[in-house]
Amino acid sequence: MTQPDSAVPRFPDGALVRIRDLPITGHMRTPRYVRNHVGVVERYCGAWPNPEELAFGKDGLPPKQLFRVRLRQTDIWPDYTEDPRDTLEIEIYEHWLEPVETGEAG
Repeated sequence: MTQPDSAVPRFPDGALVRIRDLPITGHMRTPRYVRNHVGVVERYCGAWPNPEELAFGKDGLPPKQLFRVRLRQTDIWPDYTEDPRDTLEIEIYEHWLEPVETGEAG
């Protein structure tokens, strides 16, 4: 496996991003329950071969940037009854993310 690179990340720490709902079938690393939700980039995790292509015997290149994204659980599950400050952190590849303007959040 390739080590994380030092490329400039597409999204800076703290950026608002929406997790896209791409029409991909087969192996994917992005659960349906986080799609179409807005989160905050917690950190950049480096660039890695695309696991969605590796699963089908391809080389996964060029590498895709990987980001840890933090979402509020109350945004994912509206009937969540625990502490409203609870969050979920998930690692998402760049092709699943799109920037969100501050006024669009929520």
